[in-house]
Amino acid sequence: MSQNDDVRFITSSLKLPLFSPLLQHHTPKNPFFTNLHSINQNSSPQNPILQTLSKSSLPKFHQNFNPQNAILQFLTKPRNINLFNWNLRKTPLLCSASMALTQSQAQNNSDDLPGSTQLSGPGPKTGSGNEERVLISEVLVRNKDGEELELKDLESEALNALKACRPNSALTVREVQEDVHRIIDSGYFCSCMPVAVDTRDGIRLVFQVEPNQEFHGLVCEGANVLPARFVEDSFRDGCGKIVNIKRIDEIISSINGWYMERGLFGAVSSVEMLSGGMIRLGVSEAEVNNIAIRFLDKTGEPTVGKTRPETILRQLTTKKGQVYSMLQGKRDVDTVLAMGIMEDVSIIPQPAGDTGKVDLIMNVVERKSGGGISAGGGISSGITNGPLAGLIGSCAIYHKNLFGRNQKLNLSLERGQIDSLFRINYTDPWIEGDDKRTSRSIMIQNSRTPGTLVHNQPDGSLTIGRVTAGIEYSRPFKPKWNGTAGIIFQRAGARDDKGNPIIRDYYSSPLTASGNTHDDMLLAKLETVYTGSGDPGSSVFVFNMEQGLPVWSEWLGFNRVNARARKGVVFGPIRLLGSFSGGHVVGNFPPHEAFAIGGTNSVRGYEEGAVGSGRSYVVGCGEISFPLMGPLEGAVFADYGTDLGSAPSVPGDPAGPRRKPGSGYGCGVGIRVDSPLGPLRLEYAFNDQRTGRFHFGVGLRN
Repeated sequence: MSQNDDVRFITSSLKLPLFSPLLQHHTPKNPFFTNLHSINQNSSPQNPILQTLSKSSLPKFHQNFNPQNAILQFLTKPRNINLFNWNLRKTPLLCSASMALTQSQAQNNSDDLPGSTQLSGPGPKTGSGNEERVLISEVLVRNKDGEELELKDLESEALNALKACRPNSALTVREVQEDVHRIIDSGYFCSCMPVAVDTRDGIRLVFQVEPNQEFHGLVCEGANVLPARFVEDSFRDGCGKIVNIKRIDEIISSINGWYMERGLFGAVSSVEMLSGGMIRLGVSEAEVNNIAIRFLDKTGEPTVGKTRPETILRQLTTKKGQVYSMLQGKRDVDTVLAMGIMEDVSIIPQPAGDTGKVDLIMNVVERKSGGGISAGGGISSGITNGPLAGLIGSCAIYHKNLFGRNQKLNLSLERGQIDSLFRINYTDPWIEGDDKRTSRSIMIQNSRTPGTLVHNQPDGSLTIGRVTAGIEYSRPFKPKWNGTAGIIFQRAGARDDKGNPIIRDYYSSPLTASGNTHDDMLLAKLETVYTGSGDPGSSVFVFNMEQGLPVWSEWLGFNRVNARARKGVVFGPIRLLGSFSGGHVVGNFPPHEAFAIGGTNSVRGYEEGAVGSGRSYVVGCGEISFPLMGPLEGAVFADYGTDLGSAPSVPGDPAGPRRKPGSGYGCGVGIRVDSPLGPLRLEYAFNDQRTGRFHFGVGLRN
């Protein structure tokens, strides 16, 4: 959040009712922007009599603000705590519990108020029934000089605030005291003193009040992140009017609420009425003074960590000098946990001495070991001749925190009856010295995958072997946007069920673009990914482009683009999900790299790749899901896919002899079950050829 250092804004009566707009750097550029040090801060002298039977709020009032205590309270009760208990209406009144009339000629020589008396008494009594009552014939509101108020609206406000003090009523000192409270609580007056005057018609009770000043300008200091426009708009309605303390209280609550809604450590710490109708608003904001990393073991005792502190600190968006935000701190905790090397992370704010700033201590508990061995299993979507043939077992040796820099090394092996994969992958999630959060990944891989998606064989299996090596760089370039660029070398060829290389399939269609037993290609890769919040209703967009670079004469040169998008819309318990994917290839490319249409993540109701194998393709899906019971969801869906008539342009036209229709649709129903691996999908769909098929998948559709 941007900072506004030493925000000060002042308005002049010549500019009312509009505020003078704040400039970008909040620098005064007209004579009405007053230097703080030149403002007269002396409040009007107080009458000692008012200290015994009066109540004062303005001209000066402060809150006892301790940033350290406020921070601790804020952390203890972040939702219910009120950082500042500013109550201007709790000043005790030292009033007598009984009333007597005494002459005070020396104090009042006014012709309008002859023989004025002051309400006094020996001291309070506990029983209200023993208090003496005095019959009052008339009740008036005057200024402190005994004259009528210039603003009749103020007189009406004071009279309307009275409850007990009415003409021809017998009053006690306690009742008069309570009405003094009510006049002050109206918010328009800074003092009120009741005076009893003996007249021929009886005792006249006069409330001598001192109205607050008219509001003509505002000075705000200490607000570095609070928007100046927010404060301007809060005070705008009071320009040229008598200051109302209740309204000021509401404004302070609004400002404090602005900070609390954003999880910021800040609030109004003082308000002061200056001469000339100026209000000075003091704001205290707890800036981050220092950030430290503390490693703990599982028992909470300090220990020595394996991760370098700077590796953790650079993940944080909270920086020194910023006003501390709990929401931002929570995001930082989530970011550190996402590194995958910590079991527990917490941030503890502590006061930085008496500076009004805050020190942040991040407590981290590292995982027991940065490395280990894992094993698992899965199902290949490319296997169509029975579920057991598609089973895959896997194991991996990994280290997630090489050299204490969160660098990751992974050696994995997957093996099935047909599929196999051996992969070495090294990833540096954040290259040291880079300020753009660029990551680097180096990969070497040897894989064997089914070739039946494009070249399904009636006389046996066919696999595609690939040896791949490459390096990729990724970085976020906008919120929710990420980009990847890389260079990859690949050697690919087809093999029969005995592992021998072959160059033609059962229908004599070529299996390589070069005519050799393998194709060599150097691919330049660019990819852009947009991800929403990650929930099923969020948006996803992926655009991928690969360019074959014919560095050598036998290396393939082609361009392949592929895009997919997903969007969900929630209507109460019902969720609508739409997805789209499409792609195109230009140039000389291996036929087994054609776009295969049909299957669990394409057009359901068809086997994998049974709709078509094209140089181009488009697939669309619409789905409605709804809750059933517990973690179960039901779904109704419809899919459509087409190769756009591009199948004959694939080298060897593998779709032609296999009589793939080139387009098709399917519709059906399914059940979803939430699991740690993502949604488990069990679906049954009919295609346009009136045949049905079960599908099982993990996670959302690609």
